Amino acid sequence: MTGLSFVGQGVGCMIAIAMEPVWRRIINSHKKDPVTGRPTPESTAAVMCIGAILTPIGQLVFSWTGLPATIHWAIPIAFGVPYALGNTLSFIYASNYLAGAYGIYAASALAGNAVCRSVIGGVLPLAGPKMYETLTPQWAGTLLGLLEVLLIPIPFVFYRYGDRIRARSPLIRRLREEEAENEKKAARHAARAARRRADKEKGPEREIGVVAAGGETGGAFGEDPAGLNERRFETHEAEDGGSVEVEVNRTETRRSKDGEK
Repeated sequence: MTGLSFVGQGVGCMIAIAMEPVWRRIINSHKKDPVTGRPTPESTAAVMCIGAILTPIGQLVFSWTGLPATIHWAIPIAFGVPYALGNTLSFIYASNYLAGAYGIYAASALAGNAVCRSVIGGVLPLAGPKMYETLTPQWAGTLLGLLEVLLIPIPFVFYRYGDRIRARSPLIRRLREEEAENEKKAARHAARAARRRADKEKGPEREIGVVAAGGETGGAFGEDPAGLNERRFETHEAEDGGSVEVEVNRTETRRSKDGEK
């Protein structure tokens, strides 16, 4: 029967998950990132702010209504709903913030967060029984609730100044530089692919010109009144998107004057 005391927390978790469309609407109502076209990571901090307020409310009320026999058992269980709701929102959307902020390095950021959370979660229960025995359940729960109150400003700070905080991170600056370089490479690749398709549509013919020694390139075989050497060139596409002329052969011609062989 004592396990039923967690019913309120289970209901709170289910409410947080079932209301995901509401939280998503809140996130999408914020301004979009001009580069990605998606909401900025700071938009998820708006949902974290809601969770940061609900968690200490549930904790403090549960602490002072769970022990006296004069208070109905349903009241502390009911306040497990806002406690679990706030915890779930903080956990899920803090992870979303890390994933959005670190981009391709999101796996490393989430792994670091998981390690820190696991270490803290493994150490604190060792001190929990002694703390509740020394302070009594009401004051031990109050201590935890007050610590949660002290943590309330954190999501608000990230909501307001998160973009500036991220801009100071060397890792995120390098990430942005790599993304910009990848976009330039993709644009160059797309341009080359478009030129290849255009050349394929025109056919296999290539532009051939004749250049007299010391002269300029001609569109077709031109005249060489001076009887100089004729040089044939073909125009090819260069890797940087320009063009280059390559000499294909060289023939030597002489024009005889009147009366000469």
